[in-house]
Order: sequence, then C-alpha cells, then structure tokens
Amino acid sequence: MNKGIILLSGGLDSTVSMVSLLNSTKFELALTFDYGQKSVKKETTAAYKLACHYGIEHKVIELKWLGEITGTSLVSGDDIPKIDMRQLDNVAITKESCENVWVPNRNGLFINIAACFADSMGGAAIVIGANKEEGATFTDNSKQFIENINLSLQKSTAADVKVTAPLIDLNKEEIVQKAIELNVPLKYINSCYTNTEKHCGVCESCSRLKRALIKCGKTEILEELF
Repeated sequence: MNKGIILLSGGLDSTVSMVSLLNSTKFELALTFDYGQKSVKKETTAAYKLACHYGIEHKVIELKWLGEITGTSLVSGDDIPKIDMRQLDNVAITKESCENVWVPNRNGLFINIAACFADSMGGAAIVIGANKEEGATFTDNSKQFIENINLSLQKSTAADVKVTAPLIDLNKEEIVQKAIELNVPLKYINSCYTNTEKHCGVCESCSRLKRALIKCGKTEILEELF
C-alpha cells in the first residue's frame, strides 16, 4: 500500500479526496495549516475530528507570517465576499471573489511543506482536494498547476514525492455524490471561510457546498451544517 499525506482543511474536497484513496493509500499524516485565517478554529477542529475518525495522525502547522504578508479578507478585518448560489457561474463575480480571498502562493507553500515530510518518509503521495469547479477560478487548483509542481518536486526531493488530486475532474455535486457513496461523515466537515459557529451560508465556499447538497437532495446535512 502506498504512503500518503493529506492536506486536510476539514472541508468537503480534502476530506472526500482522503477517503476515496483509503483502500490504496496508508495515510501517515494529515496536515492542517494555521496562517491566522478567520476560520482556523473551525478548520482545525473539523480536520482533527475527521483524522481521528479515520485513525490518521493530525498535525497543525503554524504559518503566522503568511497571514502577515497578505491583505486577503480571509485574514484581514475586511468582509469576506458574499456570493449567491445563482452567481456561482458568473465568471466576473467569481474572479473578483478569488482576488479578494487569494493568499500568496498558499497551495504551493502547503504542498512544499508536505513534501518535506514526504521526502523524510522515503516518499509519499501528497493528496490535495483540487477539483474541476474551483480549478476554473483558482489557478492553484488546476491540472496544469499540479503537473508543474510535480515537475518541480522531481528535482527538489530525493524520494518519490508526487501530488495527486483524485477529484480534479469532478464538480461539487459529483463530490457530494462520492461522499455519500463513501459514507463520509459530512456532519464533521467545515467548508466555510468565516468564524461563525455554523457555516455562514453566503461566502463562495458555502454557496458551492449548499448548491451541491441541494442538487443531491441532502437536506438533513444542510440543516446540520447551516
């Protein structure tokens, strides 16, 4: 069985990515990152519950300096953009939202930190929750990004270290369907950008999750999370 490290934010995508590979991958570690984001407590709590549920060691990596060098609304006092579900296919609106919540080289940094652990283990797959729907807006969720960073890892690590994104060709509705098939405990997840007790329901991440849950008829999960 291959070794793996999951970049586990506690959200839908990273969780389903992890669970979808459990039969072929022995996850040695689940990494969650704290860069001062508003949702950090919710993220780390969700990730910890999910890691414990699947018997995987969980580690939180503090990157306070990353929050200090960015003006993203995920960290700053600015309001996080609100996007209605009906606006999610409006490229202009989602592009503006992306610019507002962008954290400098976040996924690149997270992957390279995970690569340090993977290299020290003698090689491991680094699993991320990149998917088709968000890849259309966020360049660091795209196939091209994964291909390029894997080329870099061939030179920056001495072991077999490679990024894999099992959901890269799926949209959110398909990811929720897969979560249902895999019996993922969706009650534990947190996909929200804010620090509200429950999912805020209006940030882009929440709107994408809500739309997918509605399309899949999972009203009981909606009521639990929102």
